[in-house]
Amino acid sequence: MDSGVSSASLGSDSVGRIIDGRWTLLRWLGGTDQSSAFFTEIQGNPAQNATIKLIPADAVDAEARIAQWEAARSLSHPHLTRLFYLGRCEMDGQDLLYVVTEYAEEVLSEILPARPLTPAETREMLGPVVDALSYLHGRNLVHGHLKPSNIVVVDGQLKLSVDGLCAAGESCGRAQSPDKYAAPETATEKMSAVADVWSLGMVLVEALTQQPPARGAFKGSGPVVPSSIPEPFSSIAQECLRVDPAHRCTLSGIRAYLEPARTAERLAEEPAGKRTARTPSLTRAMIVAGAVVVIMIAALIIGSHHGKPSPRAVPLSSTPAPAATQEQSPALGTQPPGNAVIKGAIANQAMPNVPENIRSTIHGHVKVGIRVQVDPQGNVSDATIESQGPSRYFAGRALQAAREWKFRPAQVNGRVVASVWILHFYFGQSGTTITPVETSP
Repeated sequence: MDSGVSSASLGSDSVGRIIDGRWTLLRWLGGTDQSSAFFTEIQGNPAQNATIKLIPADAVDAEARIAQWEAARSLSHPHLTRLFYLGRCEMDGQDLLYVVTEYAEEVLSEILPARPLTPAETREMLGPVVDALSYLHGRNLVHGHLKPSNIVVVDGQLKLSVDGLCAAGESCGRAQSPDKYAAPETATEKMSAVADVWSLGMVLVEALTQQPPARGAFKGSGPVVPSSIPEPFSSIAQECLRVDPAHRCTLSGIRAYLEPARTAERLAEEPAGKRTARTPSLTRAMIVAGAVVVIMIAALIIGSHHGKPSPRAVPLSSTPAPAATQEQSPALGTQPPGNAVIKGAIANQAMPNVPENIRSTIHGHVKVGIRVQVDPQGNVSDATIESQGPSRYFAGRALQAAREWKFRPAQVNGRVVASVWILHFYFGQSGTTITPVETSP
C-alpha cells in the first residue's frame, strides 16, 4: 500500500460503503493525503450524527495517532468534542484505523471566508476556547493544532476538536506538517502549552480580520497586529504572539482581559503573598483590564450599551466518553445566555440533490445564498435567492433544499418569534457544504 489514503482513493466514490459492519459512509466531508473524513450516524432512537475519520494503519505517525485518540477518549469537557469509538478495519486491501467523533454543524474556517466575526462573537468564542485549553493543560496535554478548522459548533455549543491532542513535550506531528498557526519554536522544539497560546493569538487576529498575521511582518517582539482590531482583543493578540515563549500571556491573563471585574474580585480574595507571585504577563493584563473597566463604566454612564461491508474489524476501543454536564455556551453568531434574545438553531437540514454527472462539471466551488423566513413554529414560510452565483441551476437546487429545512425557533423575552436566516451553499465536485447564518431577531 502507498504511504497514505488520499482523497482520490477514499473520496466521494466511497459514499455508501460500510466500515466495521456498522458505520455507513453517508457523505464525504473532505480529506488530505493522510486521512479522509465522512459523515456517518450512530444508530439509536434517534440516530446521532457523527464524523468518522480514516487513516492508513501503516502511516508513519499511526502509533502516535492511536495514543492521541486514546488520550482524547477519556476526556469530558463541555467545550471539547466527544470521541466515541476507535477501531481498525480493512477495506479494498487497505488496513485502516478509524475514529468516530461528534459531528460539527458549523466550523469557524467555513465562516471566515464569508465574513469576520464581530467583537461580540469573538468574545463568545474566546471564553470557551480558553476554558478548553485550561482543561487540557491541567492534564499535561497540548492541543497542538489550534486553528479555525478545529473550532466548531456541535448542537449549538462551541467546542475544540480533539483529534490531534498530544502530551506536552511531544512533537504533535509538527515536524512533518508545520502550518501558519504553529508557534515559531515548534520547528525545533517539542510542543508546550505556550505554543497553544501563540496559535490562539493567530486565530484571534484571523477571526476579526479574516487573515492571520503575516509571519514575516514582525515589529518588536512579535508579528504586527492590525490597528483595526479593538480592545481588549488587540492587547490579547499582542501578548499571545510574543516570539519568546516565556513572555507570552498566560490563559489566566487572557481571562483577565475578558473578565476584568471578576478577576479583580478574585484577586481581592487571595492572600497578598499569592497575588505578588503572579506572572508579569498577568500583571500587564490587569493594568489594561483596569483601563477597560473605566471605559465600560464611562460608556454605561453616557447610556451606550451595546453571539460493501468491510471484513471483520479488530477494535482498539469501543467505550464512549462520558457526557459533559457543564453549562453550554452559545454557538458562533448567537447572543450569550441571559439576554432577552435567544437565537434559533438548526433542527433539520435538507441537502440539494445534484446528479453526479452535473456535479463533475464544477471547477472549484459554486456559491449560492438563500434567504429563508422562519415562522415561530420553526418552519420555512418563505425562501428567496439572496445571491444566485454563476448558475441558475444550482441556485434552483439550493432554493428547493432550503424550503425543506426545519429550525428551533428564536425567542424574545421568553416567547418564540419569527426569524431570518441566510443559507450559504458551496457546491463542489465532492459534495455540498452549507453555512447557515441567522440575521434576525
